[in-house]
Amino acid sequence: MSHIGIVSIGTYIPEHYLSSQELADKTGIPAEIVETKLGIKKKPIPGPDDHTAEMGIRAARSAFSTCDVRPEDIDLVIYIGEEYKEYPLWTAAIKTQQALGCENAWAFDVALRCGTTIMAMKLAKDLMTADPRIQTVLLAGGYRNVDFIHYDNPRTRFMYNLAAGGGAMILQKGYGKNRVLESTLITDGSFSEDVVVPGGGTKKPMSKKILDQGLYQLDVLDPAGMKKRLEEKSMQNFLTCIRDAVSRSGYTEQDIDYVAMLHMKRSAHAYVLKELGLTEDHSIYLENYGHIGQIDQILSLELALKEGKLNDGDLAVLVSAGIGYAWGATVVKWGEQNEEAENNG
Repeated sequence: MSHIGIVSIGTYIPEHYLSSQELADKTGIPAEIVETKLGIKKKPIPGPDDHTAEMGIRAARSAFSTCDVRPEDIDLVIYIGEEYKEYPLWTAAIKTQQALGCENAWAFDVALRCGTTIMAMKLAKDLMTADPRIQTVLLAGGYRNVDFIHYDNPRTRFMYNLAAGGGAMILQKGYGKNRVLESTLITDGSFSEDVVVPGGGTKKPMSKKILDQGLYQLDVLDPAGMKKRLEEKSMQNFLTCIRDAVSRSGYTEQDIDYVAMLHMKRSAHAYVLKELGLTEDHSIYLENYGHIGQIDQILSLELALKEGKLNDGDLAVLVSAGIGYAWGATVVKWGEQNEEAENNG
């Protein structure tokens, strides 16, 4: 079977930021706690032209600029950004296809909240494996769910890290580098209605009353119950996804060289690394970016390459979690492929 490899990645980060002190002023949480516990020194927020799909398009242009793949070489465009975008009931992948000139592709959107990139990588790999007509796939999308956070709502404190940005990834069948190996995903429906935007859907259609009551913002309907259930499951599900994906790829957790992990509170980030026998040197904590949803893994890879933390021969694990609740991990063998890589995964 031909390898599926990552040809290129790209990101777009808005120029506007919210500092830890500004976040402290908005929330009433001391700036020291914002930085040390929530893990946010600053985070990008959208400017007036930083629309959701548009940020993914900008990230895709960055990805194209660093490789030989041209837009007309793309066979499939998968939008990995958020449902909250330029227009409701709108297929952003088709706009992305048109804006980039991917004239020979077809396109669709996928969604698994902050687990979307991991899910889409698996989906793209499976489609390329099953369909000989799909050789090269573009994943692209943006995220600005920060717009749904009301900083005076303590129930959403764990989402104060939400930020804005875009990411893109080009995958290709037969590419001799950066091989995408196995993925593992877990979803748990017991959390499916814990975090929602209460108003604007079919249950509570948008109205002036909904707006006046602030029901267009993200909220947690059962904060105590959700916290208890997450404490029982979340960290173990992270580790299960990582260990299973690594094992099915033909490796052990001792082989992991880099973890591209979503932004979460510092203690949780440190816990996952410690349980894997790794240190802070094996990851990058996104304290200067906050949580850009499903873009975090792409951003982490880009930063790791710039900082020399990801090198040829390294085993990288991309790790995500999304409200709903979903956990996921994808393994990538970075760099040139050799005989050893042929025999693993």
